Amino acid sequence: MTNRYETGMKVRRSVLGDAHVDRAEAAKTPFDEAFQTLITEGAWGTVWASDGISDRERSMLTLALLAALGNFEEIPMHIRATARTGASKADVLEAFQHVAIYAGVPRANHALKLAKQTYAEMDGPETGQANAQSGDK
Repeated sequence: MTNRYETGMKVRRSVLGDAHVDRAEAAKTPFDEAFQTLITEGAWGTVWASDGISDRERSMLTLALLAALGNFEEIPMHIRATARTGASKADVLEAFQHVAIYAGVPRANHALKLAKQTYAEMDGPETGQANAQSGDK
């Protein structure tokens, strides 16, 4: 294991949570092990480990880029991560508004839909349903 890998795992766990990382690690196979190492070292051990910007800002950038590029599959994971990075619902809305203007309304609209669903799950059935009905973002 490299130092960058160890750093990456530490940062990954702090942002995504132990349960998520444990599930991902359990699903790792010899086929994708090298790819998982690349992500851990590159994304988590280099980019997310940088102290150049805050985790809050990094969350906002990541969500905006995922939405702008149409990589919707990872948006719920990164919405859940905002509970650890400090990016608020208002921050996420601001990021997706930028996506609407600079990358297109349909992509931002779909990202918002995913964010609302994920926040509702995070808030629990009672709170999430009330927030979804009131339009709380």
